[in-house]
Amino acid sequence: MNEYQMGAAETRFAEMVWESAPVSSTALVRRCEAELGWKKSTTYTVLKRLCGKGLFRNEGGTVTVLVSKEAFYACRSEQFVEETFGGSLPAFLAAFTSRKRLTAEEIESLRRMVDAYEEG
Repeated sequence: MNEYQMGAAETRFAEMVWESAPVSSTALVRRCEAELGWKKSTTYTVLKRLCGKGLFRNEGGTVTVLVSKEAFYACRSEQFVEETFGGSLPAFLAAFTSRKRLTAEEIESLRRMVDAYEEG
């Protein structure tokens, strides 16, 4: 998967698409005008940029999702760990838990995830 970087405005726009896709580009323009104060040209510029990144497709006036929200954020998380902690998940967890205590439920959830991973 390509590296995805988005600013706050692009992220908000992507969230709108993920919430409502498939959606007509006309409806998206109206929603962006109402919620973000964007002009039609701004909406189409951002849409074109995100389509160019491979996240969405705008075909025949209908915007569809190519990369799910979950897959996008999983990729972003992997990129963050790779760039910041040399790809070491244990180093990330050590840094994260040095400032925030995990609850018993979070610890159990992590154990289940590791167990499921080991089981294949």
